[in-house]
Amino acid sequence: MQQNQENKTKKSKLYRTKRVLKKIISWAGLFFFALAAYMIYRQLMKYDIEDIKKALLDIPNKNLCYALIASFLGYVALSSYDFLALKYIGKKISIWKWIFAGFIGFSVSNNAGHAIVSGGAIRYRLYTRWRVTAEQIVKMITFSGFTYLVACFALIIIGYLITPDHAFGETAASKTMTAFLAFGSLVGLCVYIGASIFYKKELTIKGVKFEIPKLRMVLAQIVIGSIDILMASLVLYFTLIHFVQIPFSTFIGAFIIAQILGVYSQVPGGLGVFELVFASIIPGEENAAMLYGALIAYRIIYYLIPLVISAIALVSYESYLKYHQNEIKKERLALLLKQKISEKAQKVGDKAKAMTVKAKEITKKVHIKKKN
Repeated sequence: MQQNQENKTKKSKLYRTKRVLKKIISWAGLFFFALAAYMIYRQLMKYDIEDIKKALLDIPNKNLCYALIASFLGYVALSSYDFLALKYIGKKISIWKWIFAGFIGFSVSNNAGHAIVSGGAIRYRLYTRWRVTAEQIVKMITFSGFTYLVACFALIIIGYLITPDHAFGETAASKTMTAFLAFGSLVGLCVYIGASIFYKKELTIKGVKFEIPKLRMVLAQIVIGSIDILMASLVLYFTLIHFVQIPFSTFIGAFIIAQILGVYSQVPGGLGVFELVFASIIPGEENAAMLYGALIAYRIIYYLIPLVISAIALVSYESYLKYHQNEIKKERLALLLKQKISEKAQKVGDKAKAMTVKAKEITKKVHIKKKN
């Protein structure tokens, strides 16, 4: 008896601990959202407000429109990471849900850095409400990480082949390191594709079972990941081309390397990495000033605007959920009150019936006595 009681107590404590952990992870999504907003605020505060205005006004409206379209298409591609990940785990949910979760998750992780933690916390908060389990979310985040990774492998190889040598630095060490990175990417891509064709067993990591995606899925990962990075590059290219005439073939290789280095450095928005890489390709103080203006526009279009939109979307969604939950509570309370009133009415009715029956019996007895 005592042992059963102890087991029940342990289970109760474990259940409460799990609930607390779920709450912490869920609320961590909002924390990383706030962190992303703070990080982009810090990035933009490095620039003078007049410089920001001048940089934006100097860019032709046509270029800004092209950059905005590229940014929109880039975030569509980013949201498609979640579509592929859901397909990988065999889960079907509404289109608006994976677009919504993908857009908000990436707009936060792009600004806050540490994509697995920051974007993962947002996804946990949203997907658990849509009946996706914690284990499935872990699989989704891991799969999305590999989607970006294999796209990086493919684009690093392309970037290395088409980027001018001077973009990799003047020293032999920097050029060797870049060549080693490209070779490592080639090996990594070949291993991943080879595993998708020949390796059929499941991998178990910390109790979570992973299947190697099939070749068709791997190719989809490479295509979608590449479109994401390509669209991000076009955002900067359309803002930069007004200031500096640079062939897209030269630009895209430099952008890919800057993007990858920015992600691996975990610096939010790749701040400082872009400046370092592009300063090697576009030397000179005058060009540096032009690059500075283009990068301001790039950070506003690709980082700030999506974050503001996702903030409005998330606040609206959370408000709607709160309102919906309150309405459900009101309905439940009204139903409970109606049920209690009905029960009391039933009891009163039963008493009234009992009294009526009793009254009839008494009347009958009195009538019998009168006859006698």
